[in-house]
Amino acid sequence: MSASGVEASSGGDVVLTFKVKWQGKEYTVEHLHTGSRVGELKECLSDLTGVQPHRQKLIGFKHKGVPSDDTLFSAIKHQPVNKLMMVGSREDDIAAAAPTQEQVEAASSSADDEDVFDIPEDEMAPVHKQAMFLDKISRRVEQYDIKLVNPLRDDRKLLVLDIDCTFFDHRSKATTAQELARPHLQEFLTTVYPLYNIAIWSATGMKWVQTKLQELGMLSNPAYSISFMLDELAMISVYIEGQGGLLNTKPLGVIWGKLKQFSQKNTVLVDDLRRNFLMNPRNGIKIKAFKHAHVNRATDRELLKLTKYLVSLASCDDLSAISHRHWDRE
Repeated sequence: MSASGVEASSGGDVVLTFKVKWQGKEYTVEHLHTGSRVGELKECLSDLTGVQPHRQKLIGFKHKGVPSDDTLFSAIKHQPVNKLMMVGSREDDIAAAAPTQEQVEAASSSADDEDVFDIPEDEMAPVHKQAMFLDKISRRVEQYDIKLVNPLRDDRKLLVLDIDCTFFDHRSKATTAQELARPHLQEFLTTVYPLYNIAIWSATGMKWVQTKLQELGMLSNPAYSISFMLDELAMISVYIEGQGGLLNTKPLGVIWGKLKQFSQKNTVLVDDLRRNFLMNPRNGIKIKAFKHAHVNRATDRELLKLTKYLVSLASCDDLSAISHRHWDRE
């Protein structure tokens, strides 16, 4: 073993270990070395997971651009243990993804069901003025760091978007992230960008926020740009009587406390869960959850309706003075 903790092979190559996460499980590949190629790693992963090499997409390489199967690991920045994520499906899973008539009917019948972890509209509690929760927001303002990805335009309103089930079906299987993107996503973002600064707020860790946006092509599209991103650490928990205790929510006050050009008058949050509007009930637009992507993508028009609504909102002086309850009604 070398002083750096990386074993060297007899030919002088450095022996590498890869820990690859796929569908919630971690797979370990050992004894490849810097003289090996990316394609060899995919062959090993195929033996472990059953996903054919050509179906695999490996995320997490410290390399400019996506390395090809012929790329040597000596050309990629490496560590003793390299952690990656794999996207891809087995052949039988891909075949099974084709929806049956029963699946189409089941997805259609459940499309308007409330998420089991959400709260009904008539049980939204007036917690947004309670001192204990406002104190939590103040602490987030002090502790949470918002890092700008692209410059803000001070003359534009702010549109905050959730990811999972809002414009990405994170529960279904697919070969690429694009297959799970909500229909008309890029058209939606391109149209609203001239009118709004766009921010992303997900109830997951920042690593996965960045990974999902990268895979969806949202960080490199020349037609629009994402201003900043927030993750689960910016959220707070509130207690709602009768709802089983604490619920996590997304208080826009964290943004307003950090970026003074934004306020309840010029900010809207789009999310599939109503509970995320608890601390800013006048600034939330609840969108229908996007699930069963393979079944519903041919008929889902939610982002087209949202585009039309947000364009009409852009000229309003105070977005919190408008009820967004029935935004999707023609």
